[in-house]
Amino acid sequence: MSAKGAISTGFDSSPAMLDLASQRLGAAADLYLADLSKPLPFADGSFDDVVSSLVLHYLKDWSAPLAELRRVLKPGGRLILSVNHPTVSVITQPTEDYFAVRQYSEDYEFDGEPAVLTFWHRPLHAMISAFTSAGYRVATVSEPEPSPDTPHELLPPRILNGERTAFLSFIFFVLEAD
Repeated sequence: MSAKGAISTGFDSSPAMLDLASQRLGAAADLYLADLSKPLPFADGSFDDVVSSLVLHYLKDWSAPLAELRRVLKPGGRLILSVNHPTVSVITQPTEDYFAVRQYSEDYEFDGEPAVLTFWHRPLHAMISAFTSAGYRVATVSEPEPSPDTPHELLPPRILNGERTAFLSFIFFVLEAD
């Protein structure tokens, strides 16, 4: 999050992520331990823009977090966000219902350590409905291709193995606060 003319402001519910951010950003950012399921420690209309990258798809209920982010935005402010593309779970779990809001998990490896991440799938219409119900206008929807400069280790194995030449992984939105 950033207020015009101010240093950046960020928050996370994980102290470890805040430590990493502090190491990378130093004094260039004010960082807070905060949770989207609770009121944020900022006044109404504090920010011109809020960026939420790959957060909402971990949450079952988007209503309260979207309303709280809307509260801290100035009128006309923007919520810039990314989430898992709604087709991701359809590709990884083809027998599941695309139109259902449902939980699913996937196995990953981070720095050689196995991990299971749990997400909430939403069809596109449910995402848009959540945004508009929370007082946002959808200004942009984007499904960008990976950059040609993307390091190979960040690409899915199916791309590197030549099984596919493109993939949808994330969807990006710019929402304007009404």
